[in-house]
Amino acid sequence: MRILLIHSDYIKYETKSMTRIAEKIDDKKREGKFENSLVVFTAVEREDEKNTYRIVENAVASITEIFEKVGADNIVIYPYAHLSSSLSSPDTAKKILQDMEAQIDDLNIKVERVPFGWYKSFEVSCKGHPLSELSRTITAGPKVHEAPSEEKTSEFYILVEGELHNPEKFDYKSKDLKKLVMYELGKMESSGEEPPHVRLMREKSFADYESSADVGHLRWYPKGRLIRDLLSDYVYNLVTERGAMPVETPIMYDLADDAIRVHAEKFGERQYRMTNKKELMLRYACCFGAFRVLADSFFTWKNLPLSIYELSTYSFRLEKKGEVVGLKRLRGFTMPDLHTVCVDLGSAMDEFDNQISMCAQTGFDLNINYEVILRATADFFKDNKEWMFNAARKIGKPIILEILPERKHYWICKLDFAAIDYLGRPIENPTIQIDVESGERFGITYINQNEKELNPIIIHCSPTGSIERVICSLLEKTAIEIDEKPPMLPLWLSPTQVRLITIAERHIDFALGVAQDLRDENIRVDVDERHETVGKKIRDAGKEWVPYVVVIGDKELESGDLTVNVRENREKILMDVEELARIVNEKTDGMPFRQLPLPMKLSKRVHF
Repeated sequence: MRILLIHSDYIKYETKSMTRIAEKIDDKKREGKFENSLVVFTAVEREDEKNTYRIVENAVASITEIFEKVGADNIVIYPYAHLSSSLSSPDTAKKILQDMEAQIDDLNIKVERVPFGWYKSFEVSCKGHPLSELSRTITAGPKVHEAPSEEKTSEFYILVEGELHNPEKFDYKSKDLKKLVMYELGKMESSGEEPPHVRLMREKSFADYESSADVGHLRWYPKGRLIRDLLSDYVYNLVTERGAMPVETPIMYDLADDAIRVHAEKFGERQYRMTNKKELMLRYACCFGAFRVLADSFFTWKNLPLSIYELSTYSFRLEKKGEVVGLKRLRGFTMPDLHTVCVDLGSAMDEFDNQISMCAQTGFDLNINYEVILRATADFFKDNKEWMFNAARKIGKPIILEILPERKHYWICKLDFAAIDYLGRPIENPTIQIDVESGERFGITYINQNEKELNPIIIHCSPTGSIERVICSLLEKTAIEIDEKPPMLPLWLSPTQVRLITIAERHIDFALGVAQDLRDENIRVDVDERHETVGKKIRDAGKEWVPYVVVIGDKELESGDLTVNVRENREKILMDVEELARIVNEKTDGMPFRQLPLPMKLSKRVHF
């Protein structure tokens, strides 16, 4: 049996239609909502049929042990076949689930069981503390064993200038940092609201859900595709300027490969698997391909540190259906992935320092506030405390420090940057990790000064996090600041940077000439020459967050000067075409550019 345990703020479900194996239920069971629940997503497997009594006993023991630790009010047993590809017969599964419910009820614990064999919609809100997401494989063995590492919990501090503070008593100057602390400590209540970026991504015709695909996969329209491409170009320039070498690798891998299987298993139940003649897994990052490239390459200590970079379009993670939302949590997403090979731990720590500055730079370039969490194992922190304190100083403000009791993953130290959304939840953006396992596991070697073959330490880094989450952060920021300033994207990411609005038909040729002059200066410009009122055209430009809007009439035809409406500060400034081009180019200097992916005339455009 495989179970996934979620300590939830709430779970609600609704039955939709029966399958041929559905159990009969009364109207009360057709829907339900339960708060502060330990939700047990359960897949009964073929192997469980050999000793159903022991499976039920061990499952109940494991579930109730976690129930007592997290302090939930009730247990919800949710049949979830997707956790396994080796399912038992439906009759056995129903019997085991019913017996689990009965045994838990006998312990005077409030328990609910969601109907078996029905198509259902559900929504679950995970609390987000260290024990809120756990997976277990239940066998018919004599005892239920739990890994010792899961019995221990992390210690959290606020780190400021080399001093550790109790996060419960810290005097927070940053509301965003306090919200991130509350989330990490599992003390943030979920409102259940949809984050505003979902409405905005659709309203602005950037992206939308694709009903014909799996949940968590989006369709992208021209404006959204442009923003994604510009962000991809930005990261490409950022890493190649620092010497990274771009590669491209496959999106699926054979789980019969021991190194890949072991690495993948660390990702738990979020693996996106598929079976043909082989059992394959769609990649969740570029690690597998990057490590294979490195393992097949020859290099010596003189070549290190060396970095290879890939933009994975796409990476795949089988996120829980109830948690997939908009651009924030997807099953298919675009991930910039940088891997740096280092001689030893000391060299890796030096490279880590360099990449802190790179990741922090992305927040500046995107005008996004990042709050930061520095995570490390207790052993690493003990041996490298001063280095960690110095690394934290590079952030320039208080950060969260998490000390893990022991290593559970391939990394021993990690730095996470997060924006905070409108609802006060973190949006994970850049990350840096020191990986001490993969060099050996994947057979990556280098030749040292003594001509000895050694395994390197590897730094994982995503300088921005997934491209979709960057756009999510930008849109959420506009929702947060709506009362302070007009919503808009950074100028270099705005699909239309300048819009020219004509008053009458006689002004169109002049406007098109101005537009061509601006286009020649690498400025994305369009012309609204539709047969609409000037007021409506101006309102439409505002809805599209166009940074610079110019109305073209007789006065402009005669003088050649333009009255430019500046969205950022609501000013109107008189200037000529050359001055407008100079201002836009100065404000976008150093940022990537792509041409407008839409017809220049608005009358020619499709409404997506």
